[in-house]
Amino acid sequence: MTERYEAVVIGAGIIGAAVGLELSRKGWKTLNIDKLPAAGYGSTSASCAIIRTHYSTPDGTAFAYEGYYYWKDWSTYLGVEDERGLAKFHDRGCLIMKTETNGYLKKLLEHQRTIGIPFEEWNTEVIKARMPHMDLNTYAAPKRPEDEGFGEPIGGTIQGAVFFPCAGYISDPQLATHNIQRAAEAAGGRFKFNAEIGEIRKNSDGRVIGITLIDGTEIDTPVVVNVAGPHSHKINTMAGATADMNISTKALKQEVAHLPMPVENWDEIGIVTSDSDIGCYTRPERGNFLLIGSEDPECDPREVVDPDNYDENFTEQWKIQAIRTAQRIPTLGIPSRMKGVVSLYDASDDWIPIYDKSCVPGFYMACGSSGNQFKNAPPAGAMMAELIEEVEAGRDHDAEPLQFHMKYTDRPINVGFYSRRRKVNPDSSFSVLG
Repeated sequence: MTERYEAVVIGAGIIGAAVGLELSRKGWKTLNIDKLPAAGYGSTSASCAIIRTHYSTPDGTAFAYEGYYYWKDWSTYLGVEDERGLAKFHDRGCLIMKTETNGYLKKLLEHQRTIGIPFEEWNTEVIKARMPHMDLNTYAAPKRPEDEGFGEPIGGTIQGAVFFPCAGYISDPQLATHNIQRAAEAAGGRFKFNAEIGEIRKNSDGRVIGITLIDGTEIDTPVVVNVAGPHSHKINTMAGATADMNISTKALKQEVAHLPMPVENWDEIGIVTSDSDIGCYTRPERGNFLLIGSEDPECDPREVVDPDNYDENFTEQWKIQAIRTAQRIPTLGIPSRMKGVVSLYDASDDWIPIYDKSCVPGFYMACGSSGNQFKNAPPAGAMMAELIEEVEAGRDHDAEPLQFHMKYTDRPINVGFYSRRRKVNPDSSFSVLG
């Protein structure tokens, strides 16, 4: 017998699970479908899961500040227990170096002041006192081993940094997703794993009427939401939804290095760092490790891949990120054995996500998360649920974009900012920083 739902969400990563949760809480009969065996099993599980408020645009900043409060009050957001326990938010703060690359944070701090986000400006003396393990020599622009001057200071020192207390990280991103799954199930939502989409069915008017899995199972639904992460472009193409998209998405390969941290108890006291002088960000990891990711400087390649067929091995990029970070932390040892993760970003053209309807009636998109939207999953779920409900009730979102009210910060956000039809945003960082 054919199953029937009011909405099917393709994807059970952190954002897909949040969309399913919020639709279920609105009374919709929902089903999250994922080709993998568990919620948060794909790119979400490889996420650095950093919670921060610094973004390159006012809208991105405001949305991230809203997201911070969901993580701060995680148990209230969920409203249920999980037999595996709840994910822990390490609410420790984030330090960003002032550099020429980021304009010495002038624009970024304007956004923080406008929205009312707290921060502290640290001069060189404060940085040395708070972070004595750091060498503050400058190295910009970030380089690769084949570049002249790789690993050599260029003269001068970092002139300051900004500390953001409303920041931190989630220690187990997959567990956080499982938490949301349990909350969605408590609200009536269902999840189906090891299931791959073969077709998105439409009627003669072009309206979504259901999906067919590759095993032939048919599921009827008038609403399909694409939250397929690195597979989002394939799903959009399958739905015939790319015709009016000015912003596209693609799967980019990324590597994150895990190295032993020479500072004792860093996993208990450490903070997140962002350093465009060396082109890397870091956060503490369990076992007193340091997690190191690239901030996508111009010298680092951006490898577009087929998400169903790509090399999942580490490359020289792992060592390059480790060496650049060792410039800032001279006592950081670089072991011969590579540890960390190799995964994918679902990157949009301007590294800002698409949260929108599509040109196909009944087909919606929450994609192009670009490695910077884990933190925004809870408010994104709420925003998408309201958007879907409004459009299904007759709103022309393209002509009259939804103004979503953010409950914690008591601010509206124009959802048109995330439109599939927007122009590439020139204010973006065009990197994982968003």
